[in-house]
Amino acid sequence: VQLQASGGGLVQAGGSLRLACGAFGRAFGTYIMTWFRQAPGKGREFVAAITRDGHTADYTDSAKGRFTMSRDNAKNAVYLQMNNLKPEDTAVYYCAASSKVGVATIRREDDINYWGRGTQVTVSS
Repeated sequence: VQLQASGGGLVQAGGSLRLACGAFGRAFGTYIMTWFRQAPGKGREFVAAITRDGHTADYTDSAKGRFTMSRDNAKNAVYLQMNNLKPEDTAVYYCAASSKVGVATIRREDDINYWGRGTQVTVSS
């Protein structure tokens, strides 16, 4: 599976961005899809994950109430709608896929099988 994220950019605090991630490969619907991010000088951290059927999403605490993850299996795509952005959301955002079985969602990098190239999100104060 090849993944490509897009939609990043520069936005003022309080603004919104919608990230998209296109997947190229087979059986997209069999993967748990996730978003991670890496801020300057920091390690990569979990942001959101969505179940294979797209019915349930899991978010890190700082994203709850502001970010919404969705997927369209017919289009092999996932999305991350980010509202009320804050300067601390500034990071490179990565979409990633997990084929881990027996779980609905994942949060650990160790459970990721495929990483996409990131897209830069910069939030100015």
